Amino acid sequence: MNIKSRIDRIPGGMMIVPLFLGACLNTLAPNTGKFFGSFTNGLITGTLPILSVWFFCIGASISLKATPLVLRKSGVLVSVKILTAAMAGVIASWFIPAEGITSGFFSGLSVLAIIAVMNDTNGGMYMALMQQYGTKEEAGAFCLMCLESGPFMTMVTLGIAGLAAFPWQTMVGALLPFLIGFALGNLDKDLRAFFTQGVSVMVPFFAFALGNNLNFSTILNTGLLGIVLGLGVIAVTGFMLVLADILLAKGNGTAGIGAASTAGAAVTVPPIIASIEPTFAPVAPSATALIATSVVVTALLTPPLTAWWARRFGVLSPRYRAAEAARLAQPVGIAPAE
Repeated sequence: MNIKSRIDRIPGGMMIVPLFLGACLNTLAPNTGKFFGSFTNGLITGTLPILSVWFFCIGASISLKATPLVLRKSGVLVSVKILTAAMAGVIASWFIPAEGITSGFFSGLSVLAIIAVMNDTNGGMYMALMQQYGTKEEAGAFCLMCLESGPFMTMVTLGIAGLAAFPWQTMVGALLPFLIGFALGNLDKDLRAFFTQGVSVMVPFFAFALGNNLNFSTILNTGLLGIVLGLGVIAVTGFMLVLADILLAKGNGTAGIGAASTAGAAVTVPPIIASIEPTFAPVAPSATALIATSVVVTALLTPPLTAWWARRFGVLSPRYRAAEAARLAQPVGIAPAE
């Protein structure tokens, strides 16, 4: 039936389709989990256990053997994106109440949604774009971007912005599965290969469980606003990341455009943060719906924008190709003329 190939045609399909199916089930038959109980209820309501395994597998997939250039590139992109999200959160907190906006076009918008939607980069898409439009070092910057997955960096960002305070035990607990996976994956390459397989496998399961916290009224109410939010992610984080890539990482800006997206993992953040800090519980459903829409919007727009930038200023530009041809034509041991 080619079900998977059809799902893969949808941007973020393995996240969005199960999320949509979970929302369908929650809207039409909200008590399904309680009715069947046992493993069925665990599959429907087990967001945190499934995500903890997923974070462990992500940690195991990251290799410590990264070159300094790769670490510099990825460190710049990750740091700037987190700081940009923190600044956006602080500015938003001046205008948005703690319970979020409850009426008008911006109904459902909250500081949590803004920070979470800007904090996580779609690492898989970034790596694919850099393999096509960037350099090997820029593609390798994916290694630290995995740190953005999950609630830990959003908790750090909320703390930096002074919008929430989490006990150190909670902070460590959010990062511990990732660190244990990271340690095992770097101690044994066979374990890394084994656990890395779980990264993609777990996605539809936690997406389905997350969808069971949503209903169609929430999705419909935030649909257009989610599109605007997605465009804002590309505009705001894209601008900051391009500047950082050019000025700090000594790139040409292509990596900055490629990182201006929202990761599917960001959808997991609001319910987890709400489970840790109950004050965020009222805004978590609408924030999840907004982020899901932004995932699709940025997945659709970031690739063509990256390709356009690469043709104008990056590795596909006439200037870059001419400089590269001159470098290759230069005899070994002779420095190019200034």
